[in-house]
Amino acid sequence: MTNSLPDLAVDITGLNKTYAAGSGQPPKVALQDVDLQIPRGSFFGLLGPNGAGKSTIINIMAGLVIKTSGDVKVWDYDIESQMRQARSAIGVVPQELNIDPFFTPREIMEVQAGLYGVPKSERRTDEILAAVHLTDKADAYTRTLSGGMRRRLLVAKAMVHRPPVLVLDEPTAGVDVELRQQLWSYIRTLRDQGTTILLTTHYLEEAEELCDRIAIINKGRVVTSQPTDELLRSLDSKELIVTVDRVLIALPDGLSKFNVELTNGRKLVFHVPPSQVPVEEVLSAIRAAGLGIVDLTTKESDLEDIFLMMTREGDIEVEAG
Repeated sequence: MTNSLPDLAVDITGLNKTYAAGSGQPPKVALQDVDLQIPRGSFFGLLGPNGAGKSTIINIMAGLVIKTSGDVKVWDYDIESQMRQARSAIGVVPQELNIDPFFTPREIMEVQAGLYGVPKSERRTDEILAAVHLTDKADAYTRTLSGGMRRRLLVAKAMVHRPPVLVLDEPTAGVDVELRQQLWSYIRTLRDQGTTILLTTHYLEEAEELCDRIAIINKGRVVTSQPTDELLRSLDSKELIVTVDRVLIALPDGLSKFNVELTNGRKLVFHVPPSQVPVEEVLSAIRAAGLGIVDLTTKESDLEDIFLMMTREGDIEVEAG
């Protein structure tokens, strides 16, 4: 490993993956011209619909899938010309619970450490199992563990060789709320210690809370990649819900210039871009129409709104894997 730490934990440029055509079928394009830069020390979210290409990127990084073209570096190591170093720099927590049911967590950790050439004097099996709350299950057969425990064991297994980059592929799928909080507490500790985290998840509120940068991929292409706070601001949309003092049959003329809908007779729902339409302008128009305001609530745009908008706009003609 180089003496100086790289600025980018993962650097992907012009990545393409096309699967060969089956009998009578066209080639399947999984990734097309993917550029993805993940800064060292970041908590990076990779979001996208099923089949968007998230797992293909991860599998290429981990050396499980061969890229068609492009450059991929992990911790400044090329995944092909410096394969051994690149694979040592990454730990992957897969979606599948692929754990030998006849091994104990302690045995699994020791075998994994041996595969990565970690000397026995440097192994941290008990420390890592304690960190993921599996000390009391260290010597139980994994077939007796719950799904949540197995998920945490996968995280522990990925950390045996102290990789600077940890990839979490849907890590909290099927995990209850309490175990999810325990898992994220440990992951945050790793991030605070300098580990770069790459997360794929279907829980948008999870990504919004945890990730400082987010990329959205759809049909094999990256739609956007930017800091989370900038991404949330980019939608520039607010929902303003106003309850007025009487039942309306139709919208007053003075409100027709806004993007507004009338629901339940007395509720007006405005969709406004705050940078262009101040809330006071909307309220003044309501008062000018002779209406009194009984109640007022607002709803800011969240990551789910952005995700849905960008995956619709990114509806490009590419088959995804």
